[in-house]
Amino acid sequence: MTSPRILAIGGAHVDRRGRMTAPFVPGASIPGSMSEEVGGGVFNALRGAVRRGAQGVLISVRGGDSAGDAVATAIAANGIEDLSAVFLDRATPSYTALLDSAGDVVAALADMGLYELAFAKQLRRSKVREAMAAAEAVLCDANLPEAALAKLVDMADKPVFAIAISPAKAVRLAPILNQLYCVFMNRREAAVLAGVSAETGLETIVHGLRAAGLRRGVVTAGGNAVFAYDSNGIIVVTPPPPRQIADVTGAGDALAGATTAALMRGLSLQAALREGIAAAVLTIETASAVAELDQPAFADMLALVPPAQEMA
Repeated sequence: MTSPRILAIGGAHVDRRGRMTAPFVPGASIPGSMSEEVGGGVFNALRGAVRRGAQGVLISVRGGDSAGDAVATAIAANGIEDLSAVFLDRATPSYTALLDSAGDVVAALADMGLYELAFAKQLRRSKVREAMAAAEAVLCDANLPEAALAKLVDMADKPVFAIAISPAKAVRLAPILNQLYCVFMNRREAAVLAGVSAETGLETIVHGLRAAGLRRGVVTAGGNAVFAYDSNGIIVVTPPPPRQIADVTGAGDALAGATTAALMRGLSLQAALREGIAAAVLTIETASAVAELDQPAFADMLALVPPAQEMA
């Protein structure tokens, strides 16, 4: 499958990022700059998958405001088919993050009430069923409320990949873990789903995830090693250090999108994970939440990603 068709269902909204130019002090006014672009976990990941050769279809919800117009323009500009619903009397969801001078998140505010209100009903539309029937895989994120996630996996008759989004939202995936093909999560999100402390050893976290029903997962830990597991065991890949750190936003989404596209092209988990890591590092090196992933730059970065190692 050289160009898998991926149906993405979840967040596509405005991302605002305030970058501090001085050390963070709680309760104080910190100098810095604010930027804004269209993002969202599943939309970022789908853009990455499309740039790695997949065909993309997106289902989200947005308001009838200028932010919603910006979202629609970004979807079209990335060559993605847009089946989203527009609510003219509602505000488009948004995510606002404050980053320290190193690019790490200090605090964030997610204003996503429309997702809670509208997603479950949107999955009843005939267009959704038709899009799901035409896709080879479904990619969702935990911006969907539990009811929508439950309906989604019941409808799907093909692999469903999921992005955990945050520790608070990851718990929404818990009831459907045994129906998911793969979940992308950071260590804190994985620990929540495994029912253990984030300081627990990786093997214990994986044991907890398997006991909860998840057969395959990818676990990141910032710039440290990335772990993945399936029925064959646990593998680990240590990412190459970024040549520059522009912004860490979107790195996990990039990994999810590129890995999903590679798996659907028939690559092994080991090979797919290396592609995902290459996309994540390139994203860290760019100020945008999604790197261009042009073939020469991607090939150069992929060559720097070491082979996956099996954990004993």
